[in-house]
Amino acid sequence: MRTTIEQFEQWLREKHEGNLEFKEAKNQFDTTKLMKYCVAIANEGGGKLVLGVTDKKPREVVGSQAFENLEDIQRRIFEKLRFRVETEKIPHPSGRVVVFHIPSRPTGTAYHIDGAYLMRSTEETVPMSEDRLRAIFNEGRPSWLSEIALRRASSDDVIRSLDTHSYFDLLNLAYPASRERVLERFESERFITSHYDSYDVTNLGAILFAKDLKLFESLHRKAPRVIVYEGIGKTKTKSDKPGVKGYAVGFEGLIDYIGSQLPSNEVIGKALRETVQMYPEIVIRELVANALIHQDFNESGTSVMIEIYNDRIEISNPGKPFIPPERFIDEYQSRNDRLADVMRRLGICEEKGSGIDKVVESVELFQLPAPDFRVGEKHTLVLIFAHKEFDEMEMKDKVRACYQHCCLRCVMNQKMTNQSLRGRFKLSAIKADAASRVIRETLEAGLIRLEDPESSSKRYAKYIPFWA
Repeated sequence: MRTTIEQFEQWLREKHEGNLEFKEAKNQFDTTKLMKYCVAIANEGGGKLVLGVTDKKPREVVGSQAFENLEDIQRRIFEKLRFRVETEKIPHPSGRVVVFHIPSRPTGTAYHIDGAYLMRSTEETVPMSEDRLRAIFNEGRPSWLSEIALRRASSDDVIRSLDTHSYFDLLNLAYPASRERVLERFESERFITSHYDSYDVTNLGAILFAKDLKLFESLHRKAPRVIVYEGIGKTKTKSDKPGVKGYAVGFEGLIDYIGSQLPSNEVIGKALRETVQMYPEIVIRELVANALIHQDFNESGTSVMIEIYNDRIEISNPGKPFIPPERFIDEYQSRNDRLADVMRRLGICEEKGSGIDKVVESVELFQLPAPDFRVGEKHTLVLIFAHKEFDEMEMKDKVRACYQHCCLRCVMNQKMTNQSLRGRFKLSAIKADAASRVIRETLEAGLIRLEDPESSSKRYAKYIPFWA
């Protein structure tokens, strides 16, 4: 296994590390840490650990004296981890570079070191979440979406239980003239499977197009719930309404109902008094769609929840995300690819990976506090807050907004500056010092960094996210 200098130079130019992990390791690199990275990278599909290169952009070769005897460390890795990692030395003009070529784990298997199943998170390795491990161990087995919700149904039962008209309406297609053509189309989408004289309705078909989820015994607990509270706590509930229809056929009704429960503000224009919703609709649409798509269907007894308070909305779904919350803006990994694909084609959510970008962009336009993404023991939660003036926000809210603004600028191929951050908060030029303090706090939190560390100008400094 030999890497050319041209291939290596291309690695240095990669925008995201992905399956590459760079470490300076000028003099040495901890052997236990090396083993952990081998496990984590293998669990993520394999890749390369490169020593002797700065891990911050622009990446530079600094050379590494670690692991002078590559055959010895290769043997020790195999003895400890029981899988083979190939090693290579690249004699770069700027110094010795060591590359560990780490294979992918086998399908349905996760590697561990001393009982710890690891994955990467920012600059370290961390234990894998329970649901991520379960997803790996279930690889090769039928997914929840392909399991059967209703067995041995007649064609009448299929048409009676699934809203087939909505499927064709959402795709702007004419409804077929014959029932056979309808059923053929549903079978091609894997919503149903046919037998000689009957059909099985899959969980995918039922969860999307059920006229009433209660018709499917295993699915009625998967209906989203909308709970409205009085005030800012859970003490008094005004309403608690579970969904009835499948996600595709009931989505517009769900969004309309949520909108009808949200507080609004009155804005006086030049001539008329106008009522404006407190939260942009696209934010609600994308976050609810994301919660439906990315939930862990294997978590029993729980569902997507939309909880509405006087000062915020909380949207939660079962299961932990596959990627850290701080990477939601620039990365994408779906737990339920087939469900996501259908809902995109039906126009229910944005194209792959762009939904959270639009959420952050709309929040900025409406001058709302930045959304707060949180991960619990068995759920993922996002909080959307009602409008607050800059001076009313806590520093942690300003730092979160600064980081998300920096990420948004980055994915738009732009850089954050003091001026752009002032625009995000609607601060005048005389508030430049206030914006500088937020930037300084965000820098200290390790969430952003200077694009050019050598620049001495603070006024015209440009910033990028820590991962860029």
